[in-house]
Amino acid sequence: MDVKAARKIVCGGMVTGAMLAATLMAQPAGTAQTEFVNTLMPQPAQLTPGVGRLDLSRGAGIAADKFHDDRLDGAIAWARQRLEEQTGMMMGTGAAAMTISVDGAGQAVQGLDEDESYTLEVTPQGAHLHAATDVGAMRGLETVLQLVQSDGQSFWLPAVSIQDSPRFKWRGLMIDVSRHFQPVGVIERTLDGMAAVKMNIFHWHLSDDQGFRIESKVYPKLTEDGSDGQYYTQDQAREVVEYARGLGIRVVPEFDMPGHSTAWAVGYPELVSGPGPFSIERKFGVFDPVMDPTRESTYLFLDKFFGEMAAIFPDEYMHIGGDENNGVEWKQNAKIQAFMSAHNLKDTAGLQAYFNQKLLQILKKHGKKMIGWDEVLTPDLPKDVVVQSWRGFASLEAGAKQGYSGILSAGYYLDHMQAASEHYAVDPLPGGNDLTPEQAARILGGEACSWDEYVGPRTIDSRIWPRTAAIAERLWSPRTVTSEDDMYRRLGVESLRLEELGLTHISQEGASLRALAGTQQIEALRPLMAVLEPVDFDTRSEWSEKHGVTTLTPMNSLVDALPPDPPSRHDFGDLMSTYLEDPAGHPEEEAALTATFRSWSVGPELMGLMSGSPQLAEALPRAQQLAELGTMGLEAVSYLSAGVPAPQGWKAQKLALLDEAEKPVALTRFTVLKAMRDLVNEVR
Repeated sequence: MDVKAARKIVCGGMVTGAMLAATLMAQPAGTAQTEFVNTLMPQPAQLTPGVGRLDLSRGAGIAADKFHDDRLDGAIAWARQRLEEQTGMMMGTGAAAMTISVDGAGQAVQGLDEDESYTLEVTPQGAHLHAATDVGAMRGLETVLQLVQSDGQSFWLPAVSIQDSPRFKWRGLMIDVSRHFQPVGVIERTLDGMAAVKMNIFHWHLSDDQGFRIESKVYPKLTEDGSDGQYYTQDQAREVVEYARGLGIRVVPEFDMPGHSTAWAVGYPELVSGPGPFSIERKFGVFDPVMDPTRESTYLFLDKFFGEMAAIFPDEYMHIGGDENNGVEWKQNAKIQAFMSAHNLKDTAGLQAYFNQKLLQILKKHGKKMIGWDEVLTPDLPKDVVVQSWRGFASLEAGAKQGYSGILSAGYYLDHMQAASEHYAVDPLPGGNDLTPEQAARILGGEACSWDEYVGPRTIDSRIWPRTAAIAERLWSPRTVTSEDDMYRRLGVESLRLEELGLTHISQEGASLRALAGTQQIEALRPLMAVLEPVDFDTRSEWSEKHGVTTLTPMNSLVDALPPDPPSRHDFGDLMSTYLEDPAGHPEEEAALTATFRSWSVGPELMGLMSGSPQLAEALPRAQQLAELGTMGLEAVSYLSAGVPAPQGWKAQKLALLDEAEKPVALTRFTVLKAMRDLVNEVR
């Protein structure tokens, strides 16, 4: 049986035994120092390289030496399968060269206080992983898999001592499946990626104006009328929850209310404040339909609904959204206005606070705690509500000072198409804040957010990975781990590991380009595509509004094929920065830049590929601009290397070309323009 399939039913006992036939064979004592190349991501709290290495070969094993249960057995079997795939060696059942010592199972329903810490000691004689819980052992096993190194002849683990625990308790990823549905297979491979970088919260955004995505047997019209037939059955949702539990990941569902509720209203118009009729929204934005907080029937409906969902989602938290209610229907409804007056509610914010108070009691009845976006934070909000901030640290800080626990998502919006380095620079608890230790403890961590207006099953991996690994490190590792260059060095390695795990963030670009070009021969496209990425979210949204893009519009354009923050952004910038330190003193960098600039020429093969495809033809101006950038680069390097000034007017002309290249074309932007501008400005 495939281990991933087995893990889904591990609690049924399908995976038995604590032995992982690993590839560990002890190296004799006294072996010379082995160079340790650190590619761990996230970085451990404490890491001390040792002397020597633990060679990997056939026959030896890994054993849990005391406690083990079905979940730990499943985690060990999953690690074994990945280790076999990584090394190409089948495992045996020999004596254990690595021992896993786990004190106990941990919490029956994983929560905020789950112990995820572990220690790992690797010597030439063997390895020992200790953790208080199954979850800690899972985190340690991921570190072991990342430690595997090779010299081309053999594999080994470097001798190392690691004491590790997360900086923040809440390290999440939100996926919006309402605007574009993501199948179970996509969700599960995303969970695999999350576990690989030690994330522990999957925030499942299940309802919005564009779709209601989970089956309700109590209120079947929610999906019958509000999902276009794209939703998760309750059995599928339970499968995802159990799959996540096998990875040490909690599943927190979100049902957006009182706004963003059009999909609720399609099947149950009596829930909302306007007259209707209602239909699933095909566009994106903020819409008027909002639940009616003045009717007792609204709360009776939600009571039954949350009771049903509580049986599917065991996590102690449930997210109610609470964001972007424009209040239009409340202001236009005379009955609601009269209710507000009778209850001394001065504005729609006060009415929403009233709604949240009632909703909180319903959630408590069903054993749940409430999470909401920034807008739920009002003066009389109970202190046990968690506030998720999309507005920024100032909002999070204000909540902490008032006694509220909070989660930061501002700065971690993946749909904004920012570079990994920009996300990496955002800290839920930055240095220099004026919070007391008690207040700082209320900041639970952060969540990356994949809002999926322009994301489908084919492209979602490239929108989430590998950038989310950088966010995961920010949430796990010590605050002092801040080197952008080192982050990108390790991120490149982790990106390959994630693809080996089954994610498609690298391969999807080639697959999409082949589909667009209608041929397997796409090498001529590579130099151009390597320096292009999607425009930012606001630019795409403005374009989409102008061109009538909806949830039904196919996402098969060039912009959908391109990943955000491709390697060219950092690698080219780093190369340019080194060269500009001393143009005459860096001949290797000069040669690399010259070769790159020459590769930016436009040949007949490239023009033929782009002209033959309507979607690629939209980006033809980019090909010409790239050729101009290449010529610009060759000229600039020649001037700098010779130590001579450029002709009069050259710099102004080239800066004007760079200004033109900054403008969006086919919803793409260049990744190299900042470095090119630095180059031009260096020329006299």
